[in-house]
Amino acid sequence: MPEGSARTTSKLPPIECHDPATLERLGEVEVMDRERVEAIIARARAVQPQWAATSFAKRREVFRDLLAWIVEHQADICHLAARDSGKTLIDAAMGEVFPVCEKLRYTIANGERDLSPDPRSPGFLLHKRGRVEYLPFGVVAVIAPWNFPFHNIFCPLIPALFAGNAVVVKVSEWTSWSAGDYLEIVHRILRKHGLPADLVQVVTGWGESGAHLVRGGVDKVFFTGSPGNGRKVMATASDDLTPVVLELGGKDPLIVCDDANLEQAADAAMLGVFTACGQMCVGAERIYVFDEVHDQFVETMRARVAALRQGPPLTHAIVDCGATTMPAQLEIISALVDDALERGATALVGGRRNPALAGQYFEPTLLVGVDHTMRITQEEVFGPVMVVIRVRDEAEAVRLANDCPYGLGSSVFTCDRARGQRIARQLRTGMTVVNDYGVAYMMQALPFGGVGNSGFGRINGPEGLRACCYTKAIVEDRVPLGRSVSFHPVRPYSYELVQTAVRVIYSRGLRAKGRALLDAARMLASMNSESSDSDESKKF
Repeated sequence: MPEGSARTTSKLPPIECHDPATLERLGEVEVMDRERVEAIIARARAVQPQWAATSFAKRREVFRDLLAWIVEHQADICHLAARDSGKTLIDAAMGEVFPVCEKLRYTIANGERDLSPDPRSPGFLLHKRGRVEYLPFGVVAVIAPWNFPFHNIFCPLIPALFAGNAVVVKVSEWTSWSAGDYLEIVHRILRKHGLPADLVQVVTGWGESGAHLVRGGVDKVFFTGSPGNGRKVMATASDDLTPVVLELGGKDPLIVCDDANLEQAADAAMLGVFTACGQMCVGAERIYVFDEVHDQFVETMRARVAALRQGPPLTHAIVDCGATTMPAQLEIISALVDDALERGATALVGGRRNPALAGQYFEPTLLVGVDHTMRITQEEVFGPVMVVIRVRDEAEAVRLANDCPYGLGSSVFTCDRARGQRIARQLRTGMTVVNDYGVAYMMQALPFGGVGNSGFGRINGPEGLRACCYTKAIVEDRVPLGRSVSFHPVRPYSYELVQTAVRVIYSRGLRAKGRALLDAARMLASMNSESSDSDESKKF
């Protein structure tokens, strides 16, 4: 619980939390009602000015201590994530801890630079200077999904907090059990530095609790989830014109050209499909393989997928694939695989819920003979299913890769650098990696986000930090002139003077500008003469 807050007992029944890998009951969390959520937002708003007044040096101190604590206690963090989500410890280490540490490192090293005032050219107003400043919104809301319970709290929290905001995170109802322990990590560091714990708070509950957060007067919303829920968040936020960033998942293509290093492509495909049991927005959900290398690639994949071991990650010595976190996701995976099989695809490996395990498991699966008449090429699977699609050539690979409403990430494998760049530029996605998978996210200097049903807005890099701020333009005198231009009251020469000024500034060529300058000089001289005559006449 946030420091200094009294626990209120909601009238709503609590959420029961279970380990997806064993179905063991872990405990329960509160379903927060509107009054509770609005009180949390109010406390965050009350303490945010104190944090916004701190220096970047102070914020770096806080973040360095936070990073040190995470590095020292990463085993505890991984075990919590595995218990709450059903993922393996290696998936927790790579997908939870590693990205958070890298985001902290990037922000400590570059956050002040990315948020420092940005001087801009004054144009023809040479006596002025202009700059852009990036100022904190106030209270930033984060609505997090269930696939990475630690990462999905901390990775949006880090830039929002460094930018000077207070942060309220609505965690998923499916991974709420670990949220209190993860929140305490931040609170421990804030208390060490004499800062209020209410700067970072967590909301638990079902979708309605998230709606209370969006409606509760926050200043910006970062949402990660499905396109359907993203539309609901956007519609709710529009009532108060609250800005939103939407990261709505993906259906990422991975293209294997006929000149690719097949071992490298196979390694990337295994990582892209089976990390976190396929529960990733940047999962490699469609693998397009050229005719010439298709059969060889498929045979390699058949052996690799068949060798994967599945089971409870905390009770088995070595597990390659853990459980599916959300119970309903098993039904989605099954429906998409069944549709493909009914339409002519073949499951060379797997293809069903794992009958040997009692928890929430779908077998590691290899589907071949897939085409774009099947739902599985258009809808997000979010499960351990490798989908291989045969293509004739580069043109067909690009056409099919773009034949999808999502556009988050993508990968291309080829030994021809020019070909890789050519294909990358044609893919309608927010990111493309050539001869690797997923590393665009680990390069925190790059913006992360998509197009189409994958949403809009960016996280990571300077764009991500600045997305946590409102942008303000400021103009000051470089050389004080003591007077401002005014055309009120309008004088007989005002219109001609403006026209001449436009010609001086914007005419093409020195000769035209020179003529305009001469005209301006004559006009100013005439104006001065008329002014002198008028002053003389006033003496009599």
